[in-house]
Amino acid sequence: MRHFLDLADISAQDLRSILSKAVELKKARAAGKETRPLAGKKLAMIFEKNSTRTRVSFEVGMMELGGHAIYLSGKETQIGRGETIADTAKVLSRYVDIMMLRCHDHTMLTGLASHATVSVINGLTDYSHPCQIMADIMTYEEHRGPITGRKIAWIGDGNNVCNSFISASGLFDFRIAIACPKALAPSHEMLAWAKSHAREVEVYSKPEDAARNAHLVVTDTWVSMGDLDRKKRIALLTPYQVDSTLMQSADKDALFMHCLPAHRGEEVTAEVLDGSQSVVWDEAENRLHVQKAIMLWCLEKM
Repeated sequence: MRHFLDLADISAQDLRSILSKAVELKKARAAGKETRPLAGKKLAMIFEKNSTRTRVSFEVGMMELGGHAIYLSGKETQIGRGETIADTAKVLSRYVDIMMLRCHDHTMLTGLASHATVSVINGLTDYSHPCQIMADIMTYEEHRGPITGRKIAWIGDGNNVCNSFISASGLFDFRIAIACPKALAPSHEMLAWAKSHAREVEVYSKPEDAARNAHLVVTDTWVSMGDLDRKKRIALLTPYQVDSTLMQSADKDALFMHCLPAHRGEEVTAEVLDGSQSVVWDEAENRLHVQKAIMLWCLEKM
């Protein structure tokens, strides 16, 4: 049984196989070639946190692979009324073939996986967002070729997506430079893990230092679901806005990415988000193709 919980748990070879399959699936979809390797399979999608891209891409992906997806919100399940995640895992394992969970606490995900008898996919937790990084790498390589040896600049909050970039850096052999206010830096535990696992990670206080000669500049929303300190976070992060001046610090062929939803005028200017270096719409689309490949990998249908 295969789970897709964090990139660090999966071999570089398997991650590369998933990306290759995603590219194959994207080409087949564009050519109108439909295959249904998951006919008769059921995906339970459990959402503690709201979503646009995660819900639609998983639901459409499962449908296109021939299976069926079931949407479950926390309010619509007994989880919201006190049923343990262990009991939920045991019950749903009797009904479906695979589960995807999007939640706050990462231990909810690991608890689901440890008690389920079917594969579990991380659709996002407060700790990591591995599906997003797989889509980002696919998108970069579509436009610029292999990401090996490249420099990625992460600008802003050292959040879950940043954590997953750190995990991915050694597996895909790229460097990551992070610019963030000290109060919003990646955790000491995450940075210690990166050091012990020989990840090439640098942390800066100035965004231009991180962006200098970068091949990819990435940011994320300053205020995520569940954040209660909006004014404080915006005050801390205002110097970390990605604008055209910051992009000029990067390599002349640098790309810009954002996992969306974006707030023009906050973490990124409209000029950058809608500009020629931005590939955010390809990035969003590639969530579909990558997640189809992840489901196939989990169910050993590659």
